[in-house]
Amino acid sequence: MGDIIIGYDAKRAFRNRTGLGNYSRMIIGEMLRSHPDVWVVLFSPSIEGDYYHYFDGLVKVEVRRPSGLWRYIPWLWRTVGFSRKLAHSHIVLYHGLSNELPLKVPVGMKQVVTIHDLAALQFPRQFNAFDRAVHRFKQRYACQKADVVVAVSEQTRRDVVELLHVPEERTRVVYQSCDPIFWHPATEEAVARVRERYALPSRYVICVGTIEERKNQIAVVQAMRQLPEDIGLVIVGRERGRYAAKVRREIARCGLTERVRLLTAARFEDFPALYAGAMASVYMSRFEGFGIPVLESFCCDVPVVTSSCSSMPEVGGEAALYADPDDVEGIAAHLRRLASDEEFRHSVVERGRQQRQRFTPSAIAGEMYNLYRELLGKGQTIN
Repeated sequence: MGDIIIGYDAKRAFRNRTGLGNYSRMIIGEMLRSHPDVWVVLFSPSIEGDYYHYFDGLVKVEVRRPSGLWRYIPWLWRTVGFSRKLAHSHIVLYHGLSNELPLKVPVGMKQVVTIHDLAALQFPRQFNAFDRAVHRFKQRYACQKADVVVAVSEQTRRDVVELLHVPEERTRVVYQSCDPIFWHPATEEAVARVRERYALPSRYVICVGTIEERKNQIAVVQAMRQLPEDIGLVIVGRERGRYAAKVRREIARCGLTERVRLLTAARFEDFPALYAGAMASVYMSRFEGFGIPVLESFCCDVPVVTSSCSSMPEVGGEAALYADPDDVEGIAAHLRRLASDEEFRHSVVERGRQQRQRFTPSAIAGEMYNLYRELLGKGQTIN
């Protein structure tokens, strides 16, 4: 079989530091590193950002940006403006990596879209009216036009089928991995530097995720009251909406002001060491398309307490400890045992090491590559 040329929506690969950006970089980078028969064309309205040099050194990759008047309306170029570039390329498959596809794609070009979650449909109050309408339109359109809708979990696949009425046979589950930075163990020196940089306690529980109602950090704060006083809580994530203020009030109400640290602007490169220095990781979200902090924790050899609902059991498997997101007593009981039983804690860490092997970047990219080849068939490849 010959080489294939794949077009990718790369806006978030260059500019986004969180989930969608990490996913985009992982798929593109690992596809190039692991599959020498793949050529990649990246479409992005700008390559200025934290990851400007991310793809340097990789061969068989080309970046295309808007020119002329399109430079002043990049959002429109990304939606319809680069269709001419697609038409005059040898691209045989276009993959929208973050919930959307362009409105116009040349006839015969295969289309794949990754849907990460349908939060705008399921939790509409957490989005303003404009963002909610945009998310809904883009996701509905993409799922209608795509030859294959990739869901990052069985939970998301069920949501796509039930809420967007996509035929099950046009969906495929391909799990995601996490950023390569987490697959390299943090050194003791790095952990010590991060502990000093952020003034962290010697023993702490870490809770990573955007501070918003869906992530349910208040339940974690309440559980901390039942833990020994020498154990702190470090909440790492950007603030969204008014929920962060509620979290701060709950911290004060529970008398935990001295034991809780909110890191709303932590450097991403510090995340592995932040995890590695923790006694445990807790992630009690009510709903996730995948639940990537669970996997990040496994990669950093940290035991995980997480929600028994949504996609978290898919990621955690038999390695995580589970509780209902509203069961403060259950959350606290898991954390107390991890804090007091070192042998048990080590056994949970070991299970996490085994579970994370299901989600290595090479394994995920391999599944996606097989999907591309299956979709294209022998007649769609080029030499």
